[in-house]
Amino acid sequence: MTVEQLRRLYEAEPFSPFLIHLADGRKITVRRREFLATSPSGRTIIVYQPDDSFNIIDLLLVTSLEVKNGRRFKSRGS
Repeated sequence: MTVEQLRRLYEAEPFSPFLIHLADGRKITVRRREFLATSPSGRTIIVYQPDDSFNIIDLLLVTSLEVKNGRRFKSRGS
């Protein structure tokens, strides 16, 4: 997974919710564009949930991105 793939989903018009698949098997839902923040370096993201909880994610641990309509972006190694 590359930061460019994440950026394409983030900037898509209209925005579609998507899942972030992690190496440990977890899936994190990005429900709205406003719920995603990136670090200045671009290596880390924060995904907020509607209840104000959040996940801090190292992009090196992301294995794929999945759009709710089934389209999936896999990492280059997969």
